[in-house]
Amino acid sequence: MGTIVDITVTKENAERFWIVIHRDNESALKLTVDQDVLLKFRLKKGMIIDDALLRDIVYADGIKKAYQQALYFLAHRMRSEQEIVEHLRKKGVVDPVIEEVLEKLRAERYVDDEAFAAAYVRTQKNTSTKGPRLIQAELERLGVPASVIEQSLVEYSFNEQVIAARSLYEKAKKQRRAESARAFLERVKQQLMRKGFSHEVIAIVLADGSGHTEEEEREALHVQAEKIRRRYAHHPRPLYEQKMRQALYRKGFSLALIDEWLRRQDDDG
Repeated sequence: MGTIVDITVTKENAERFWIVIHRDNESALKLTVDQDVLLKFRLKKGMIIDDALLRDIVYADGIKKAYQQALYFLAHRMRSEQEIVEHLRKKGVVDPVIEEVLEKLRAERYVDDEAFAAAYVRTQKNTSTKGPRLIQAELERLGVPASVIEQSLVEYSFNEQVIAARSLYEKAKKQRRAESARAFLERVKQQLMRKGFSHEVIAIVLADGSGHTEEEEREALHVQAEKIRRRYAHHPRPLYEQKMRQALYRKGFSLALIDEWLRRQDDDG
């Protein structure tokens, strides 16, 4: 039990107030509260404060502070509910207060997982080359419910997925290494899978083949063969040819082109 003996605005924040409560046989209690809490409880000098009321005041102020922290967190971009929960927990806010804050944020439409997920999908498909499966995994990590994720991915049409995957494919062609068409296609396929594209989309993008001409395939084989031949040059001819065939075939080159290269080596030799 105590009595409010002083109420003054804090120097740091004009919306927070120092409350000094005189208590019999105990040292004075000094705490800060938000102006909304001050008005809610109609706090004033001379007011009697018992332990239950004090707990209510402290709890209400905790909600107000956590709410302000959540708003500041939301100021940078939209957030999922789970992101807000994790942020407030790191700030030391207890779960009952967090739930109160979430209810208030939901009521004011500051948080809405459906709107968040839809906006997230639109942003990712327009600013990145991620496939829907990767975006889905990211939304799952952000705590968005599965049903909401499924609905949000409607924003990413099949045609848009093909266009995004094809842009990755075209970029890979420009940066292509000296490799067989088969090795190139497998590498691009794995890249597209890591990016979250479905097998159906990948099949469409790779359907036209690598765009590798036969001469380019020969040139790639020559580069790889020159690297490998140093490893096996000391072997007798039959064993040398066997090992060259095996090594180049594993790299995706056809046996016909490999044998052609070996014959040229014989002619040059």
